[in-house]
Amino acid sequence: MADVPKREIENVEFVFEVMGSAGEGIDAVDLGDALRALNLNPTLALIEKMGGTKKRNEKKIKMDEFLPIYSQVKKEKEQGCYEDFIECLKLYDKEENGTMMLAELQHALLALGESLDDEQVETLFADCMDPEDDEGFIPYSQFIQRLMSDPIVFD
Repeated sequence: MADVPKREIENVEFVFEVMGSAGEGIDAVDLGDALRALNLNPTLALIEKMGGTKKRNEKKIKMDEFLPIYSQVKKEKEQGCYEDFIECLKLYDKEENGTMMLAELQHALLALGESLDDEQVETLFADCMDPEDDEGFIPYSQFIQRLMSDPIVFD
């Protein structure tokens, strides 16, 4: 098997119990969700590269196929941390007071990188966002803290 410690294998088995079955495996469309449930943060491109699909019932991934994927994704270094996200959002903090325009954050989430759709951004804001002030500014550090402490799962 892949170089995965026994404790982590137990966690993978639990994810397989919840998302599929140990015998049949999980649907490849759920690959990203399974990796995220194991505290990893793969990009959409990486999920696709590792065998994830966009349609249900195209392919199943069994436990022995998943463990090397898990191991490889775990080694990926392209995962942002709190400090990385704060540094990025500081670019929008024109007054250097810990706030940014809500509209700019919304634009960034909708248009840059692995962009979200309108419904996903609304869900994210409802779950993680303080209300904007009278001038349309929000404190971005609290947003990032909430986002990272309680991951949002999109259906």
